[in-house]
Amino acid sequence: MIAETGGNSQKLMGHWVSLGIVAIAAVLGLIVLHKTTHHPRTDDAAVLANYIGIAPQVEGPLVRLPVHDNQFVKKGDVLFEIDDRPYQYALERALSDQAALEGQIADETRRIAALESAVSVAEANIRSAEADTVTVEQGVRRAQAEWAYASNNLQRLEPLLAKHFVTVDDIDKARTSEVAQREALRQTESHLLLARSQLKSAQAQHKQAANAVTTLEALTSQRGAKEAAVKRARYDLDNCRVYAPFDARVTNLTLSEGAYAHVGQQMFVLIDARRWWALANFREGQLEHIRPGMQADIYVMSKPDRRFSGFVESIGFGVTPDADVIGRFESGLPDVQRTLNWVHLASRYPVRVRVENPEPELFRVSESAVVILRGR
Repeated sequence: MIAETGGNSQKLMGHWVSLGIVAIAAVLGLIVLHKTTHHPRTDDAAVLANYIGIAPQVEGPLVRLPVHDNQFVKKGDVLFEIDDRPYQYALERALSDQAALEGQIADETRRIAALESAVSVAEANIRSAEADTVTVEQGVRRAQAEWAYASNNLQRLEPLLAKHFVTVDDIDKARTSEVAQREALRQTESHLLLARSQLKSAQAQHKQAANAVTTLEALTSQRGAKEAAVKRARYDLDNCRVYAPFDARVTNLTLSEGAYAHVGQQMFVLIDARRWWALANFREGQLEHIRPGMQADIYVMSKPDRRFSGFVESIGFGVTPDADVIGRFESGLPDVQRTLNWVHLASRYPVRVRVENPEPELFRVSESAVVILRGR
């Protein structure tokens, strides 16, 4: 009887232990599910940074290359120098051409000023000739009136001589006066012709002087091209010396001083050391629990025991589809397969996680990383 009671107790105890183990497993499973759902984690992540290829904008032999491969450089440090003598000569030539143009403009300005002065003189001569012509025309009219009076007086006195109303001396005086007035009229008319000729000459000189006056437009229009040539020459000269645009790490440097640099041909790469992030790939079912701004922990494989803080910057919205999916759409119509795969792999989308406290000596581009999201 006692043995049966002990056996039942052991069975009951084993039953409760089994239930406890199942309950604990269920609780642990729920905890793991909660953590993996609300605190997503992935080891499919890589450390990335921005990088740029450094290529010269002018060509020539390298006369100075003070950096070496994998060196850390600060913003403003000299990366390399190209022989600047041809570009210095080009700048001096452009400055000389610009100065020569300004000299031509100054000479032409003085010449135009002299021509305009000649026009002013011609205008003054015209006004003087016009005034002289008016004065002479008035004198002609007076001479014509005096000659007409003397001629009429002679014609009136000549018939009276036969009747002895006038003497021969009176007739001689009247004839002398008529001849004198006619000569005065002739001389005055000659002066009028001369004055009109001088007026025409002055007008012709004014026209010639006015036509000789030119503008500076043909020369001043070249200023823009000369100034642009100077700016371009100075720009090329400045580009003979290249500086680091930001704090960076030099990599893939495989040349030395004396090499010939070609325009646009990459010489080495600069990795931007200012910003680092981890590109973590999460399953599409986890994306609904991920929001920009969520806090994150980042671990890099070179130092797995060191935790780095970060936050979610953005979530990817596209990845490259499988090759067979692309092929099915090449015809323009969707091709629905008649078979169904029972195992369906979820797609992964990249989540960009910004690292807040990176260490330049530990972080390398494409380094493996683990990312754990912790919520806001």
